[in-house]
Formats: sequence, structure tokens, C-alpha cells
Amino acid sequence: MITPFTADGRVDYKALARMIDYVIDGGVDYIVALGTTAETPTLYMPERAVIAMFITNQIAGRVPLVMGCGGNSTSEVLDQLREFDLRGADAILSVTPYYNKPSQEGLYQHFRTVSEHSPLPVILYNIPGRSGVNMTAETTLRCAADFRNVIGIKEASGDIGQMQRILDNRPEGFLVLSGDDGMAIELMRRGGDGVISVAANAFPQRFMECVNHAKAGDFDAAEKAYAALDEAVHALFEEGNPVGVKCALSVMGRIGDTMRLPLVAGSGKLRAKFEELIARYDLR
Repeated sequence: MITPFTADGRVDYKALARMIDYVIDGGVDYIVALGTTAETPTLYMPERAVIAMFITNQIAGRVPLVMGCGGNSTSEVLDQLREFDLRGADAILSVTPYYNKPSQEGLYQHFRTVSEHSPLPVILYNIPGRSGVNMTAETTLRCAADFRNVIGIKEASGDIGQMQRILDNRPEGFLVLSGDDGMAIELMRRGGDGVISVAANAFPQRFMECVNHAKAGDFDAAEKAYAALDEAVHALFEEGNPVGVKCALSVMGRIGDTMRLPLVAGSGKLRAKFEELIARYDLR
């Protein structure tokens, strides 16, 4: 989920409530709160706690909820696990520590500590393009084998070979989820379990059409349905995430396009592109 802001930069809870209803009505299987797309690095810890509670209440049990609890200080992640009200959540999503570039052993020990303290199942989140460190397939599999409450991974390495090694060697029941919308169908074709999506914020019904075909094993239909989304999905990332998805949603009239610095709103060129693509492919 994105975090909408008012024009003066405060969290826009009315817009957030509308967005939650919009994606649920669009058929999503679950919601992830306080992830990358939520601009979580710019949210103060008290804001995160309020947003977590708000999203839990707005979902009201309609779909499962995964709560983002991550950081580059292991002790701070444990603080989040203590301070957030996680009673309405079904799992946590915890990112590889960013900026300080831990070794593979450091990543293992970090997630060992998180798993020991988490009251909920843990989904690992590997995104080397943002964190500066790649968690190898071997480390992922080691965590999956050793920590009973580590139930899956959001893999956003962009390396299909690495994803395949996880798929080939994972314990039974371990989820492998794409962190890239454009790779979701291919990963599912290879046996992956789904995607944690940016595009589903903007185009939930159309994106879920693709995913549902893939879940049913009809990958030709999934690819055909995705073809109408491909240009728009690429545009979501042209100026970074969540700049693109907020720009698209603003064009659609669902939220404002306010970002918190250092992110800035999408350019006029990007806005014009979304206006054209949304009209051409009837994505509203």
C-alpha cells in the first residue's frame, strides 16, 4: 500500500481508507502495509504505529494483512515488533538491512534474531537495488530451513536464476513471491507463489486478472492479460517507486501526488504518459 499525503505533507487517512477499499474491491489476495511503496523511510515511528492500526481497522478482516517491520539496526526492528499493535496482522515483511551492507552471516544472524522475537510468521524481503546487499539463495534457504516461523521471501533481486535456486531447494510450504510486477508471471510459471505488487495499487482488478490466470495455470491467458498493462507497469518505475504509482493514481483522481522529500512528484512528462496509457488501455 502507498501512503497518501495531504498537500501540506500530512498522512491523508481519508485517501488511505479509500485506497484500501479500492484494492480489496479490485480482488487482491492480501495487503502489505509499511513496505517500500509506503514511503516508510520518511514516516516517523509514531506515524508508522498509527498507520498500522488504521490499516488493520480499515481492512476489518476482509483480507490478510502483512506488516512491514524492518530496518538496518536489528535492535530497532525488535523495537518495532514490541511497539506496533500486530494483533490484526497475519505476518511481517522484513527487509534485508540496508546501507551498512552486512555479510551473508550477518544477514543470517539478523533474521535469526528477528524470527526469535517475532510474534508472527516472517516473510523475508530481498531487494539489493535499494539495500545495497543481495541475500543469496543459499542464505535464504538456510533461514528457511533453520527458522520455523520464516515462511517465505519477497524476491526483488531481478535474478531469475537466484529465484529458481530457491524454488528448487525450498522446504515444503515456503512461499516465493516476486518483488517485481514484470517478473511475477514468469516466476509463477516456474512454481512461484505470487507477487507483492506496486501495480495493484493503481490497477488492482486488471493486475489480479493476470495473477488469477497464473494461479490457475493458464499462463498464456496471464501473458495476454498482462500485455495491456506492460507499458503502464514500466512507466510506474521510470521516475522511481512510489513516485510513478502516486502519479498514476493522481491522474486517475484517487489521491494527490504529494511526496515527502527527498522524493518529489512525477514530472509533467510522466503525468502525460499516464494520461495517454490509462485512456488507451481503459485502465481506470
